[in-house]
Amino acid sequence: MRIATWNVNSITARLPRLLAWLESSGTDVLCIQEIKSAESAFPYEPLRELGYEAAVNATGRWNGVGVISRVGLAEVTSGLPGGPAYEGEQEPRAIAATCGAVRVQSVYVPNGREIGHPHYDYKLRWFEALRDSAAADAAGGRPFAVLGDFNVAPTDEDVWDRAVFEGSTHVTTKEREALAALREVGLSDVMPRPLKYDHPFTYWDYRELGFPKNKGMRIDLVYGNEAFAKAVGDAYVDREERKGKGASDHAPVVVDLEV
Repeated sequence: MRIATWNVNSITARLPRLLAWLESSGTDVLCIQEIKSAESAFPYEPLRELGYEAAVNATGRWNGVGVISRVGLAEVTSGLPGGPAYEGEQEPRAIAATCGAVRVQSVYVPNGREIGHPHYDYKLRWFEALRDSAAADAAGGRPFAVLGDFNVAPTDEDVWDRAVFEGSTHVTTKEREALAALREVGLSDVMPRPLKYDHPFTYWDYRELGFPKNKGMRIDLVYGNEAFAKAVGDAYVDREERKGKGASDHAPVVVDLEV
């Protein structure tokens, strides 16, 4: 089974590339983030024509997540159980589903904006709720993974220049402690291999030639339980999909499982 995660940065803008990539990559299950579309406007039909069904949690604003599958879609949980609200709103940042023999949770973790901002505290509380909600599935016997845009670089090696991020979010001790707490419920970081250069960055800013200069970050992660990790045959960042006109600023992370 081939499972992937991809922050598409607008399903509407990325739809032609998404459909072409699904066909060429042979992906069975795709977790997507930053849909930026209401559920009513989501392109279910073009996906159905390719043999995929989709579960979506989206409101049409800056967030939105989904699971796209051609191997079944069951036990769908929309939203983050026990998750905090921001400015009175439960943002659409999580959705979980069982696809064949594997359960996945697609997440778009809050950005945090800046240290000390209310959104930063919201991000940390959101991580706590994610840890609590993932614990039962992580401890189960079937393969399970949380996949998505975590908006945290796990180590200093996961950013192109640590000095540039001094005093910024995505690299702070508290954010990395939140990732560590998530691992403590029985999840591990499935490290993908890079197809170019020496580190598997997954995000490059559109500005200042971030991609050509490889000024990247590894913030799109796959955290799997023991059953998932043992089934991994390969994992890589599809850097080619970041190239060219109309690309997302994130690349897909692909994991092949022997299940």
